[in-house]
Amino acid sequence: MYKMKTKKVSDTYTLKTELVLPNDTNTLGNLMGGKLLHWMDIASAISAQRASNRTVVTVSVDFVEFKSAIPLGAAVLLEAKVTRTFTSSMEVRIDVAYENLQTGTRTESNTAYYSFVAVDQSGRPIPVTTVIPETEMEKAEYEEAYQRRELRLLLAGRIKPNEAKYVKKMFE
Repeated sequence: MYKMKTKKVSDTYTLKTELVLPNDTNTLGNLMGGKLLHWMDIASAISAQRASNRTVVTVSVDFVEFKSAIPLGAAVLLEAKVTRTFTSSMEVRIDVAYENLQTGTRTESNTAYYSFVAVDQSGRPIPVTTVIPETEMEKAEYEEAYQRRELRLLLAGRIKPNEAKYVKKMFE
């Protein structure tokens, strides 16, 4: 039986930087939300591919809140890393900030969790490499990822409420 290698969470780190140009903005001169989601998906997918060395497809995106508008001319900084791998799926945390290039000031914009599944050439799910957390923050994200996954499965109707052992505790 083939045993897959492990990787460190840090091996999956991805940094993507984009410049907000006029064609990326809405009528208020701020980055369009759809454009930002597109960039987030790309950075997250690269992180997932670094973890799995496989083709990946986006399965879900958790709650995304646009905390602050990103203005024309700003540099958008997208940082992604895999928080946990499962059998064929992975959760990726992505943090977005923007920088005013004239002042050097950085502002947090949003954080989200993307879920991906590794697939073969026929589009069928395939096993992924185990990702190992090292830092205390990575270990906390790793543990919490199971709870977020369970909640996603419950909301999608893929598991029944009585099968959700971690989420059930949230409502007791």
